[in-house]
Amino acid sequence: MLKGIPSIISPDLMKALMEMGHGDEIVLADGHFPAASHATQLIRCDGHGIPELLDAILRFFPLDTYTDHPIALMAVVPGDPVHPVIWEEYKGIAENHWEKPIYFEYMERFAFYERTKKSFAVVATSEKAQYANIILKKGITL
Repeated sequence: MLKGIPSIISPDLMKALMEMGHGDEIVLADGHFPAASHATQLIRCDGHGIPELLDAILRFFPLDTYTDHPIALMAVVPGDPVHPVIWEEYKGIAENHWEKPIYFEYMERFAFYERTKKSFAVVATSEKAQYANIILKKGITL
């Protein structure tokens, strides 16, 4: 057991975060996302939502400062009346851990799937909110 690591971060997740290098990406997938079929490395985080996981990860995880969008979200499919209120929650969490304003990249659904296939890992959660999927690009520690 280590001190100061939130219990929501499993040993497998901590290992993945440690092994990632600059520019590597990790996907936090909601419960609707086809995580197992799109992951090169699947990490289960069943029973947890993405906001609490995001908050725990961003305590340790440096976002990439060499890109305009270190965080990407799956855009709402045209014609879908859903307004993802969880995005505002993500913005608040990210800004609590980041000195600069956060500008999200919004990706079309199938482009998000393709980018996920190239990610370092996919974390499967039990998040119920629609359009809650999020990609984090790792930066360097300063």
